[in-house]
Amino acid sequence: MIDYFGEFVGEHFNMIMIRILIALILSGLIGFERELKNHSAGFRTHILVGVGACLMMLLSLYGFEALIDAYDNIRFDPTRIPSYVISGIGFLGAGTIIVNGMTIRGLTTAASIWTVAGLGLVVGAGMYAAAVFTTLIILLSLIFLNNFEKLFRKEKTDLIEITALPGLQINHVVSVFESYSLKIKQVEIARIDDELRNIVVKIEPYKALDRLALFEAISKIEFVKNISERK
Repeated sequence: MIDYFGEFVGEHFNMIMIRILIALILSGLIGFERELKNHSAGFRTHILVGVGACLMMLLSLYGFEALIDAYDNIRFDPTRIPSYVISGIGFLGAGTIIVNGMTIRGLTTAASIWTVAGLGLVVGAGMYAAAVFTTLIILLSLIFLNNFEKLFRKEKTDLIEITALPGLQINHVVSVFESYSLKIKQVEIARIDDELRNIVVKIEPYKALDRLALFEAISKIEFVKNISERK
């Protein structure tokens, strides 16, 4: 019975289990950071990508040993499956990118998914130190560089998002902003469906702005359904 179980799990099972668990922890840490910031691909997505990539790497390294031992004419290329993982993961990253007019969101999350796939491959190959070090670098970049970037951005703006019916006159919205001495930098209009339009107004920050009063004034405009401030 013991021999049968050993044959079933394989001689590398303990090592494979450890590598998959390490890939789960490292990719989960990056996914947790994305989850905290409410991005489209979070904790579970990053874990699945990291563990899946690790599994593919393990398959490439150990999945064909029986065939190689049985046939001397079989050539072994352990990089073949990983290369397809790296190129194929792009479709998942593309699904996290949102284009709204001139605004593009989700690029960092797409990049983190691609990087997590690389981490899974590295862990699957047994390069634990490199994987841990890379995870630390990624987390530091995602957590601290975002705030560091904001200090040096030349153009700082506030985004006001309005959901309205098609009958809304944009000039009425502009008039309200002008009445509060706000400078409009950009206006983006996107069609949600046949009944609703999404309007994003980009304005220069104004510390003395009474946001509650501004939102109240905009909400009174005919055809306006919802208004919020986008972070």
